[in-house]
Amino acid sequence: MAGATGLVGRAVLDLLLADKRYSAVHCVGRRAPARHDGRLAVHLVDSFAGFKAPPVDDVFIALGTTIKTAGSRAAFRAVDFDAVLAVARAGRDAGATRLGLVSAMGADPNSMLFYTRVKGEAEQALSQLGFSTLVVLRPSFLAGDRESLGQPLRGGEKLAINLSRRLSRVIPLNYQSISADSVARTLVEEVAARQGHHVILSGDMQQR
Repeated sequence: MAGATGLVGRAVLDLLLADKRYSAVHCVGRRAPARHDGRLAVHLVDSFAGFKAPPVDDVFIALGTTIKTAGSRAAFRAVDFDAVLAVARAGRDAGATRLGLVSAMGADPNSMLFYTRVKGEAEQALSQLGFSTLVVLRPSFLAGDRESLGQPLRGGEKLAINLSRRLSRVIPLNYQSISADSVARTLVEEVAARQGHHVILSGDMQQR
C-alpha cells in the first residue's frame, strides 16, 4: 500500500489490518504511518522509483497531493503520476494481480485542466500494466479529520463541503462531499470482489 499517511490511506490501512484475508500488509512511503501492528511492515523510501516490493497479492494506492502543496506542476506530477506508476509496477513485479486506486472526480487524460488530466493519464497508464482486476475510485470532495494528520483543508474544500451538505437535496450524488471512510471501505471491498477494470464514481460510493 502507498499513501497510508493520508486521509483516505489511513482508513484503508485500518481496514486492511482488520481484514483476516491478509496475513501481512506492506506500506511504502516517505513517512511511517502512526498505526502499529504485528502484521504491518513499513518500507521507508526517499523515492518510489526503483522500489522492490516483497511478494504481494493486492496493491492499494491512495497517493495524492495538490499543485499548491507540491510547489509546481512538475512536483505534482511526480507524485500523482510517477509515484503512482512506480508503486503499481513494483506490485505487479512482486506478483500482484489486483490493484485499487483512489483517483479524483473528473479524471480524464484529455482534460483541459492539468490536475484532472494527470489523474486521467495515471488511470490510463495503470490500465496497461496487465492487472486482472483494476478498481479506480473517483471521489468528490473528501470529508474527514485532516487536523489529526496535520493537514489543512485544501483550497476551497471547506466551502465546497459545507455547501454540499446544505444543498444535498439538489446537488447530484456525484458532486456531494464524501467521507474518507466511505471511499476506503469501497476500495477494499471492490478490489476483493471485482474482476476486470472498473471505475466507480462518487455517487455510487455514497449509496453503499
